[in-house]
Amino acid sequence: MYKKLILVALISPLFTIAQNKLTPEILWTIGRVSALGISKDGKQVLYSVSTPNVEANKSSRKTFSIPVEGGVPSEVSNPDELLNDRNISPDGKFVLSNKEVKIKKITGNDYYPELSKSNAYIFDNLNNRHWDTWEDGNFDHVFVAPVGKTGEAKDIMPDEPYDAPTKPFGGDEDYTWKPDSKSVIYVTKKKYGKDYAISTNSDLYEYNLGTGKTINLTEANKGYDINPSFSSNGTLAWLQMKRDGYESDKQDIVASTGLGIVNLTGNRDDIHVESFRWSNDGRDVFFNAPVNGTLQLFTVNYTGATMQLPEVKQVTRGDFDITGIIGQSGNTLIVTRTDMNHAAEIYSVNLKDGSMQQLTHVNDDLYSNIASCKTERRFVTTTDGKKMLVWVIYPPGFDPAKKYPTLLYCQGGPQSPLTQFYSFRWNFQLMASQGYIVVAPNRRGMPGHGTKWNEQISKDHGGQAIKDYLSAIDAVSKEKYVDKNRLGCIGASYGGYSVYMLAGIHNNRFKSFIAHDGIFDMRSMYGTTEELWFPDWDWGGNYWDKKNLAAQKNYSQFNPINYVSKWNTPILVIQGGKDYRVPIEQGLQAFQAAQLLGIKSKLLYLPDENHWVLNAQNAMVWQHEFYKWLEETLPAKK
Repeated sequence: MYKKLILVALISPLFTIAQNKLTPEILWTIGRVSALGISKDGKQVLYSVSTPNVEANKSSRKTFSIPVEGGVPSEVSNPDELLNDRNISPDGKFVLSNKEVKIKKITGNDYYPELSKSNAYIFDNLNNRHWDTWEDGNFDHVFVAPVGKTGEAKDIMPDEPYDAPTKPFGGDEDYTWKPDSKSVIYVTKKKYGKDYAISTNSDLYEYNLGTGKTINLTEANKGYDINPSFSSNGTLAWLQMKRDGYESDKQDIVASTGLGIVNLTGNRDDIHVESFRWSNDGRDVFFNAPVNGTLQLFTVNYTGATMQLPEVKQVTRGDFDITGIIGQSGNTLIVTRTDMNHAAEIYSVNLKDGSMQQLTHVNDDLYSNIASCKTERRFVTTTDGKKMLVWVIYPPGFDPAKKYPTLLYCQGGPQSPLTQFYSFRWNFQLMASQGYIVVAPNRRGMPGHGTKWNEQISKDHGGQAIKDYLSAIDAVSKEKYVDKNRLGCIGASYGGYSVYMLAGIHNNRFKSFIAHDGIFDMRSMYGTTEELWFPDWDWGGNYWDKKNLAAQKNYSQFNPINYVSKWNTPILVIQGGKDYRVPIEQGLQAFQAAQLLGIKSKLLYLPDENHWVLNAQNAMVWQHEFYKWLEETLPAKK
């Protein structure tokens, strides 16, 4: 008996600590791990840890190294000296960089230099703004300079109104050296204005240092060509989509040799590649791709010696995401990994058997004091008889004898995977820790379940995918522990569109809605969004072509604004002021409609945020308003 009491006394404090719930404040103390690479000697993994400081409204960053086999990390002050610089030519003579170059006259001051205080913009073409930035006539160009002589840098794209790296998210992965150091391969989309806004056709270009001439390596392909990378034996591979205008087309790894171009993942209908990396010996390509609600590591063997399609092999399995591939050391691959209860940490993968070892433990102490949430796979039958994966996330200490409020989570994209991701905004562990069950369906339009499943959402935005959402929440709501009188629906981007759409057709299922940067009116969206290839492909085109029946169906039958008269449920609208993808009028229209209908509603307007929320204090306001709204309209405790 005495021994049992001692055991209880030893265990009880740990048990009590483990019951602490994740809060927004704790979430914003989590260290954010970013892998930098493997050291030149192949013995160390270098990574940085960014820690948010909400009070200071910024983050601090430190850099560390840890042995590839695991061990004690040490802080380093000179990471650049320990890593290979991919921007230096293989012969060590030249270095690549990029910077903005003024090409076009756009501003009032460009045309009228004497009017120095003017902030006017003058446009005669489209693509006048992109993501969160107005076009100002500056374009990113790639420069090459002798090492140590940056003052002699030469623009390899002189006078061209094109961006390399590509905007808005391109970096130095958009350019690389050819192994002979005589040429640079870079990515750009050589289209301007309206042509840029309606096309996704980026290409790989080769610039020869000796002749100064540039050739298009991928002219035959009309979709995306990005992320060029050479193997150690000189084989060039890159990521490719086939169809122009379709930003969510199946993404494959293709390789080019003297024999021709080979699609390394073309024989796998279920593979949509996220990123890839060559093995050290140049005989294999490692890549990650969504599969069955997770992101897993795959490998494909290819040396460039044959046109035969190689076999794709899955290396890892489990309820987690392989979010990045860092590098190789012998039979070990270094990756980053997340799950719904853990932010990114660095792991090693045994390439022989797929087993994994956690290398970094940045947040272990914090997580040891936080209760985890159970995540469960369920398969729901859809209205068209298909089996759909649905993630269900339960509150800590879940008791099936109790009744819980439940949230239907609507994923954005629309064609982005819903996997074991860890978000610092749409965080399932945080939602569940406040006492909510979360239902997250892998509805139509998500990769990882075959190309047909992924593509079915195109030109059918308000059709089967919306039915899939209702199938998911209806199936889970049959459980006794789900309180049908406390159902909510939340989402951003396409998820925000889904919320607006469901608000008009849900037949009183839900008691609360939250929509962030969602599409409310497809007509005004078409008139103000910047990447026009998206509505042209996914909705079928513009709204004024009455002969285009596919487009007319979307603008009428699948347009949330047409169902506003049926709105009857409290709604929180969140809108970023610098969101040019889903511009400000979308959120303002939705909030104004709710107010005029007399519906309990609130607008959270973030004037300096884009499609995301990046500012620490704005993010904290977002979290507090999100959960305050849920507590008002869908209380976790009766």
